[in-house]
Amino acid sequence: MPSASRMRRGDEFAGAIRGGSRAGRPTLVAHFGMRADKDALPLVGFVVSRAVGDAVTRNRVKRRLRHLMRDRLERLPRGSLLVVRANPPAASARSERLAAELDAALDRLLRRPEPRGARTDGR
Repeated sequence: MPSASRMRRGDEFAGAIRGGSRAGRPTLVAHFGMRADKDALPLVGFVVSRAVGDAVTRNRVKRRLRHLMRDRLERLPRGSLLVVRANPPAASARSERLAAELDAALDRLLRRPEPRGARTDGR
């Protein structure tokens, strides 16, 4: 995944998690929000807690999710924020299952209208 599309700041994570939509699957939960700058590149961040496993397992899950998102990055609209949070079953899930659940979560999030209060045009 390109470095310019990786989320690194806490306020970006918070913007997607607190102010956006959520789609849950057994292996992952995706949080989707929009930035005020609608022309900016989409940003993607990953959260893999200790509940998923030890450090080696968490890093493996993060690498697998990053690899899957690289092929799906063009689906995200400009100015979007996406946080993918891994659930404990992600540690033992096959790549095909992770890909299918990531696609299902993205499909659900991208066809939703903007959440109430998320408009920035003053209406």
